[in-house]
Amino acid sequence: MSCVRFYLFSGQQHLFLKLSSTVNTIQISPLYILLTSLSSTVCFLSLSFLCFTGIRIMSGQQFCYSNYDSQSQSSRFRSDSTSLWSQPSLPSVPSLTSQFHPQQYHLSNIRHHCLATLKGHTSYVSSLTFAGKSLYTGSSDKEIRLWKRNTTVDSESDYDNLTNNNIIAVGKGAVKSLVVLADKLFSAHQDHKIRVWKISNEDPDNQKYTRLATLPTLSDRATKLLLPKNHVQVRRHKTCTWVHHVDTVSALALSRDETLLYSVSWDRTLKIWRTSDFKCLESVSNAHDDAINAVALSDDGDVYTGSTDKKIKVWRRNSGEKTHSLVATLEKHNSGINSLAISPDGSTLYSGASDRSIVVWRRMGDGTGMTVVGALRGHTKPILCLAVVSDLVCSGSADKTIRIWKRGVDTSYSCLAVLEGHQGPVKCLAGAVDRCNPSETSYVIYSGSLDCDVKVWQIVVPFL
Repeated sequence: MSCVRFYLFSGQQHLFLKLSSTVNTIQISPLYILLTSLSSTVCFLSLSFLCFTGIRIMSGQQFCYSNYDSQSQSSRFRSDSTSLWSQPSLPSVPSLTSQFHPQQYHLSNIRHHCLATLKGHTSYVSSLTFAGKSLYTGSSDKEIRLWKRNTTVDSESDYDNLTNNNIIAVGKGAVKSLVVLADKLFSAHQDHKIRVWKISNEDPDNQKYTRLATLPTLSDRATKLLLPKNHVQVRRHKTCTWVHHVDTVSALALSRDETLLYSVSWDRTLKIWRTSDFKCLESVSNAHDDAINAVALSDDGDVYTGSTDKKIKVWRRNSGEKTHSLVATLEKHNSGINSLAISPDGSTLYSGASDRSIVVWRRMGDGTGMTVVGALRGHTKPILCLAVVSDLVCSGSADKTIRIWKRGVDTSYSCLAVLEGHQGPVKCLAGAVDRCNPSETSYVIYSGSLDCDVKVWQIVVPFL
């Protein structure tokens, strides 16, 4: 049975009924609800029927991103749907945003524009990653698409061929996260599974993708099934082996040496997999008090997880062992955490949440913990995704914009650009540095949105 939320707007003439088990939207116009003429009993029975059938009454226009919160589990509503609702900002955290120093940058020389809009997905784009000349995008329609370019980024023509995309894989659940490792592509799905796809590089212009494994593997499940100690209770009358995720797998991350794959889920667990044989080595149950939305790894092996419970937890692998222990809990946000990103040197952690703030955490001098430096503010709605590209921090928001931040002197940050063009909330980001001009630095940013589009942006910053 699905949760039901009612959006009531005075003067609204069109209401939309949306079934939680389908992406179809039925328009009923005009629909007049005469509550005053109904007895309280009839009203109660009507609402009870709607709750039982899983119908959600919504008002507004039919955008592609209306499919965003058509999840079935209660934790999905808490994790994804609530992240689109702005929570109060953080008045207790100082703002790090400052104006440009006149000698630091020439504002007129900072250029940014959209190189291309990649169309093809029929539902919201929830994840993306790139490897070399290949850009992979995953969406809620269960598809993984490949977009390729032939040359380095120096003009819009380099992206003309990106519109000729290929559907390389179709899973059984919405794609939530993508990671590329050599000739393997890992995808996390809403159906609680992680899938591994083999990339055939024999012909670079015609790569083949075949499903290599589904995690947990059959052998992994079989070896754990026989012993009672390997079973955990997931619901009141249901158990399964500890290698299983029992809710949406929300994010993936690779260790620096690429031997371990970390997965987090709305089932509140953190799992560690060996990339050589896909065996599940460890599962941290009840890692958080609510759905886990994000995971990030530093080069020294520290694992950061962000959750709807408003906390960031830091995990470290025990010396000489295969298990991880909790070493710190970071609390500053007053709403669910949607995204995490780490600076290249591992000294700074960025966390984005529904409170519209990006909190900046700095590692202490002794390396024992993280402390709050301040917050980056500017977005008017929840922060949904973050990406660090060299010395830039990129943030995507439910306000449909992308902000590009650059660190200045000490702990100050400046907003270099606000990228506008998406018609829906920005759900995922990735980026790279492209040094095509020795006199300036060019950055390429990829963004996926609930408007079903992927956009490619170029930002050019002159050297000092």
